Amino acid sequence: MGRLVAQYGAHRAVEAIRTRTLPPEFVSREAERDRSPDHLTSRLNTWYARLASANPAADIEAGERSGARLIIPGSPEWPTQLDQLGLSRPLALWAHGTADLRFSCLQSVAVVGARAATSYGSHIAAEFGVGLSESGWTVVSGGAFGVDGAAHKGALAAGSPTVVVLACGVDICYPTGHDTLFAAVREQGVVISECPPGVHPTRARFLIRNRLIAALSMGTVVVEAALRSGALNTATHALSLNRHLGAVPGPITSGMSAGCHRLLRERKAVCITSPEEMIDLVGVMGDDLATQSRAPAVPRDKLNEPTKRVLDAIPARGGAGPASIAVAAGLGLDTTLSALGGLAAAGYIERTENGWRLRKQTTTYRKASDSAALDPPPTPQPDPADSPPPPDDFPPPEYDHPIS
Repeated sequence: MGRLVAQYGAHRAVEAIRTRTLPPEFVSREAERDRSPDHLTSRLNTWYARLASANPAADIEAGERSGARLIIPGSPEWPTQLDQLGLSRPLALWAHGTADLRFSCLQSVAVVGARAATSYGSHIAAEFGVGLSESGWTVVSGGAFGVDGAAHKGALAAGSPTVVVLACGVDICYPTGHDTLFAAVREQGVVISECPPGVHPTRARFLIRNRLIAALSMGTVVVEAALRSGALNTATHALSLNRHLGAVPGPITSGMSAGCHRLLRERKAVCITSPEEMIDLVGVMGDDLATQSRAPAVPRDKLNEPTKRVLDAIPARGGAGPASIAVAAGLGLDTTLSALGGLAAAGYIERTENGWRLRKQTTTYRKASDSAALDPPPTPQPDPADSPPPPDDFPPPEYDHPIS
């Protein structure tokens, strides 16, 4: 059908189906594709039966009554990225909602996953919905239970439009439990379908619908998916369109994450753990970079390397003399004595009858900011004969972070 419409236009295609006569040159070209005349005749009879039961005028009237509108290629609201589907491009789309479909999909991400999502999957999908929307990205999904619904709800909570792509007419609520969700989407976003009003969903229509989800968005992220999953079908369409594909890892014991793990293992998808990372994947190079995660800072991070080595060589119990500490740290005695003095002044260590040991911390407070970490200032190398100052001469300050 796609080839017939592309070569002869929609009007001539309808006329050929109505008269049950395909253009001879079209039949010849199809024969080169190993389409036998019997196969073409069977397809033509199927199209004829569907055309006989169609009522375009009634469809337009039903759509207007429900508040829906019909969008065709060339319309101002038509998303031009759908043209990349080639011969599989939809002939038209029904849209019901306040948002402009083309404008909403200019910067969009598809969030897909399992219908029988775990609490983990639903939580992550909602977080992605909120995070993407707050950053100005539209969430596109299928409106199903589980991951789809959670992503849409997250987007609505952030006050941004979201796009629901249905496998039925826009006047049909499927699943029926999402009637309130779809009503909210129509007020804030848009519900679309290539099926006329009144058409109910079938398994085949869900699989066909998935290509639209992948094509409308700049990238797709799979939150949860079993090894047999409609979400993986959407991922396949995204890969065929050369769109970015991400997958959220989950517990290796969860069957609902097995599909995501396969995508990652086969290197078909990028590991995504936050909305920021997904925006980094699909966004403008250099402008939408995700922040680099860093380990929490502790005061000892700002110690210079010789001082860290001396601190690591000091026992937590008992005590050790400067010479033993110098040998354990692999440093000279002069450097070790200098570091011991600084560590004692900063409150890291204390002097006992048996030598130096780590200072005991009896109370844990909130972690101090990075500025509270003391970097012992460089001190002149002391004379080896001089002993480090005792703690009484250098009262240690109070630190908010325990010594680790």
